[in-house]
Amino acid sequence: MPTRHLLNLTNLMKTILLATLLFMTASMVSAQDFPKADASIMDISYFPRRATMAAFAKSDEQRKSLAKKARVIYSRPAMKGREIFGELVPYEEVWRIGANESTEIMFFEDATVNGVTLPAGTRYTLHALPTDGEWTIYFSSDVDAWGSYAFKPEETTVAEITVPTQKTDENLELLGIYFEPTDEGAHMIIGWADTMVKVPISFE
Repeated sequence: MPTRHLLNLTNLMKTILLATLLFMTASMVSAQDFPKADASIMDISYFPRRATMAAFAKSDEQRKSLAKKARVIYSRPAMKGREIFGELVPYEEVWRIGANESTEIMFFEDATVNGVTLPAGTRYTLHALPTDGEWTIYFSSDVDAWGSYAFKPEETTVAEITVPTQKTDENLELLGIYFEPTDEGAHMIIGWADTMVKVPISFE
């Protein structure tokens, strides 16, 4: 075969190889595995509620009043026409208080729950044992877990408190958690469907 034809064939093979590599690279870029949006929204609640606005405070007093004391990170499942407590969330079974990863709370100041001091800067997961009239809320040292499946109350609970259930003013489609100020600190209010509980937390 003449040398010119060999050169043309070589150049053609190089062009095909380059085009193949470019196609494979483009396919890899377009196939990035970004996760789809979860059905249960992840949300954050602070105490005080506007704590993240402290940088915009106009006085030292206002800045102090907005100093972070607690933060809860949780997922917000929806009712979707389902019966929640006693059905979707069974009574007498430990529940993650939300969906997906275990609900997590962190304190920015030393906090007290039912006489137990929970030091600032430590993360805890929250779990509940609901019944028809009251819930036991567990603060656990077992963090970064999925749900309550591996939660062992007798091994990782650092504080617990039992509080009565109350009826909400209206049905809550999404589970919600927020803090309500009290003289001693705050109530962490957890509500879903027609039921809520108030968990008293005091700060030193």
